[in-house]
Amino acid sequence: MSANITHQDGDLCSDTWTEADREEVQKLPGPIWVVGASGFIGAKLFFSIARTRSDVFAVSDLVESSWRLLHSPYGNRIACDITRMQDVNAAIRKYRPRTIFNLATYGGYERQNVAPQIHTVNYMGTLNLVTALRDTGCDAFVQAGTSSEYGLNCAGPDESAPLKPNSDYAVSKVAISYLMNYYGRLENFPCTHLRIYSVYGPWEERDRLVPRLISLGLQGSYPPLADPHISRDFIYVDDCTRAFVRAALTTCRSAPGEVFNIATGTKTSLGEIALLVRDLFSIPEEPEFGSMPNRRWDLSNWFGDPHLAHEKLGWTHRHSLEGGLRLTAEWERLADSQIRFGILPRKPERLSAIIACYGDEQAIPIMHERLTQIFAHLGVDYEIIFVNDCSPTNDEAVIRQLCDQDSHVIGVSHSRNFGSQSAFLSGMEIATGDAVVLLDGDLQDPPAIIEAFYRQWKQGYEVVYGIRTKRQASWYMQMFYKAFYRVLKHLSEVEIPLDAGDFSLIDRKAVEHLLRFRERDLFVRGLRAWIGFKQTGVPYMRPERMFGRSTNKFLKNVWWAKKGIFSFSLKPLYYIQGFGLLIFAVSIALAVFYLFYYFFNPASRVRGITTIILLVLGLSGVQLLSLSVLGDYLGKVLEETKARPRFIRSKIIRGADTISSETEIELLIKECRETATARSNVKYR
Repeated sequence: MSANITHQDGDLCSDTWTEADREEVQKLPGPIWVVGASGFIGAKLFFSIARTRSDVFAVSDLVESSWRLLHSPYGNRIACDITRMQDVNAAIRKYRPRTIFNLATYGGYERQNVAPQIHTVNYMGTLNLVTALRDTGCDAFVQAGTSSEYGLNCAGPDESAPLKPNSDYAVSKVAISYLMNYYGRLENFPCTHLRIYSVYGPWEERDRLVPRLISLGLQGSYPPLADPHISRDFIYVDDCTRAFVRAALTTCRSAPGEVFNIATGTKTSLGEIALLVRDLFSIPEEPEFGSMPNRRWDLSNWFGDPHLAHEKLGWTHRHSLEGGLRLTAEWERLADSQIRFGILPRKPERLSAIIACYGDEQAIPIMHERLTQIFAHLGVDYEIIFVNDCSPTNDEAVIRQLCDQDSHVIGVSHSRNFGSQSAFLSGMEIATGDAVVLLDGDLQDPPAIIEAFYRQWKQGYEVVYGIRTKRQASWYMQMFYKAFYRVLKHLSEVEIPLDAGDFSLIDRKAVEHLLRFRERDLFVRGLRAWIGFKQTGVPYMRPERMFGRSTNKFLKNVWWAKKGIFSFSLKPLYYIQGFGLLIFAVSIALAVFYLFYYFFNPASRVRGITTIILLVLGLSGVQLLSLSVLGDYLGKVLEETKARPRFIRSKIIRGADTISSETEIELLIKECRETATARSNVKYR
C-alpha cells in the first residue's frame, strides 16, 4: 500500500500524512517539543507537525547549523544541549512543554564511534529530560529506541524477546528502554519507548544506503555494496513519524513505560533492494556486492514483529518498499537544486578558544562576552576553555560561574603555576575544535582580531598568527621587544616571524602535531613556526592590560628571551667556538710577535702587567659567560631527561560538574581526543 506525495511550490517539507493524521496532531497537548530535530526522523516529524501546529519547537544543540533546518520555513527553534542538566532545566522551565518526542541520539552512524559520548548523549541526555519534566509535569514523552536493542536476537522478535545488544549504541538504547519501563510503570511517568527499524526517506543523511542507491540509481549506476545477504526491515519515514503521534495520544497515558516495535514485519536483503532499485531506475549494470566492508553490527536475518503496535497503538505502515523508494526518488529530484546528490551535509566549523589565565579575575567575564559575540557573528560552533594556571586571585570562582551559565565554557585548573605555554598545551589536549585560538587572559590579545584570523583560515592558511605592529608600553620596553624578535630571528634555525606572540589560530592538523612534541620546556610560538604548514600573519595593535599590572617584569622578559633563543638555536655555541678560535689565533700571533721582539731587541724589557691583568680578567669573563651559556643548554637537557609532567590538572569544570579524580580526568581527555580525531577524519565537501 502506498500514498501519493504532494509538493506545494517546491515544498521539500511536505509529507504523506492524511487529514485524519493532522486531526490527531491537533489533539496533542502543547507546547510540543521535538528533541533532536536536527536529525533525520526528528526533522521530518517537526516539519509534519509544524504544517498543522504553531506551538511545536525544534530542540537541538545544532538548531542553528542543521542542514535540514536551514531548508525549513518553520521557526520555533530552541538551542539546548540535553547532556547539560542546567540547560535542560532552564529550557523546560521557560517553555513548559507538554508533549515531548525525544529523537536525540548519537552512535547510529558508524562514524559516531566515541563510546563515552554515545552513552552520555543517549542515556544521560534522556535521564536529564525525564528528571526535569517530572518536576514541571508533562502529558506525553515518546522515546526513540532502535531495533539494534535486540542485537543478535534480530529475527522477528516481539517486545518480550531477550535483548542481546552488539554495540555501544545498542547498549545505550537498551538502558533507555529500562529507564522508560521503570519511570512509566513504577513512577507513572507518561512515556512510551519505540524500537524503530530501518527508516528511510526524504532528508536522510546523504551517505546512507537508500539515498546513495537512489541518487546514483537516477544516474544509472550503483554505489559500493556490502554482503547481499545482510537484511533490514525498511520503513518509510512518514509511517514512522505517525507512530510517534499515535504513541503520544494513546499508550503514554494508558500504558506508561510500554515498548513497541515500529516495523513492517518484512525482511529485505541488500541483494533484494539492489535489484528493486535496478528495476525502478532501469540501471543497466549489475550490482557489485562485497565492494564495501560490512559494518560491525550488520546481520543477515534482521526484521521486526509489529503486532503489538497494531493492537495497542492502532498503527500500521502504509507504504510498501517500492512505493517508499518512488516517493524518495521524487523528493530527490525536487531537492536536486538545493541538496546535491552524494554530498554530505556540511557541518559548521568548531573553534576552540584557549585562554591562559593568571591574575585575570576581572578580565575573564569580559573575555567571555567578547568571544561569545565574535563566534556568534562568525556563525560557528565553539567552545571556550579557560585554563587557570594557579592564579593568586579569584580566577577559578569566576570561571566556575561562567561554566554554570554557559555550556560552551570549560574550566581547567592547574595544581600550581606552570606558565602560559603549559596552559596552552593543557587546553589543546581537551579542545575538540577544527581549529584552536590561543589568547592571554588579560585582554591584550583583542578577540575582535579572531575574525581576521578566521578569514585567513578559510582561505587555506593552517596557522594564522598576530603581528604586534605597535604595542602600548614604555619606550624602552618597546625597544627591548623589537630587539628580541630580531635577535631571535637572526639566531633561530627556523623562520620565526617578527613581532609574533602566542596569539594565533592553529588548524586541527597542526594542533595534532604540536601535541606530539614531548619536550618539557615549551616555547609555543617557536614550535608553531617549526612545524611549518601554510602560515600567515595578521597585524594588530597590542594594548596594555585592562586590569592590574603585567607579571612580565624586565628580568622575566630576559628569561623569556633566553628560553626562545636556547630552544631554537645552537648559534650561541657556535659563536663561543668561533670566539675561542679567534682568541687562540690572537694568542699565537702575540706569542710569535713577542718572541721575535725579544730576539731582535734583547736590550728592551717586555712590560705589560696591566695588559696581562686586563687580558686575564677579560678572558675569565668570556669563559664565565661561555660556561653560563653551556650551563643553560645543559640545564635544558637535564629538564628533558627528568621527563616530569609539563603540567598537572587539579580539576576540570564542565557545567555543574567538577572532575578532580585523575582517572576521570584521563577518561575525559581521552574522550575529547577521540572526538577531535573523529571530527578531523570525517570529510565534508
